[in-house]
Amino acid sequence: MEVGTARGAEILDGVPCKEASSEQLAAAKRVVAKTAAHMGRRMDTTDIKALLYRNYEHPRWDNVAARCLNCANCTMVCPTCFCTTVEDVTDLTGDSTERWRKWDSCFTMDFSYIVGGSVRASALARYRQWMTHKLATWIDQFGTSGCVGCGRCITWCPVAIDITEEVRAIRESEPAKKGTA
Repeated sequence: MEVGTARGAEILDGVPCKEASSEQLAAAKRVVAKTAAHMGRRMDTTDIKALLYRNYEHPRWDNVAARCLNCANCTMVCPTCFCTTVEDVTDLTGDSTERWRKWDSCFTMDFSYIVGGSVRASALARYRQWMTHKLATWIDQFGTSGCVGCGRCITWCPVAIDITEEVRAIRESEPAKKGTA
């Protein structure tokens, strides 16, 4: 584990932990290999950040938007999604006010609402923002992809949108690069 703050170190000190044995590590590797073999999906992440940046206006976004229900299932099951909203709550007497930070989804209309309306008013804009954030701008922010490859977003999508298929379709629609076969 990596500790980032003094408070985190305090919390971690109270958690009993020990090194995994070689047998436990081997068992974990077998489980991961077996699970990976059953996934059946692969995503070519070669130069994915540049791919998505180049294709911001790609017609595939219209295709996805026509199918997407904006239900937010994909963001609610994603282990790396962290969008939140802030809500101020007062009691009926007006004597007490609390500020609550609540988990939210970038797929909701209110998430990007500012004076005058939502920044991302269309399904196309919200899906493109989510996928581009996961696979491109996340790299700018954190130095790695925001997709861990678990497939939960695919599993829980009621209309079977598959992030791996969307990347493949965008990638395959690009003209072949010079010097490649």
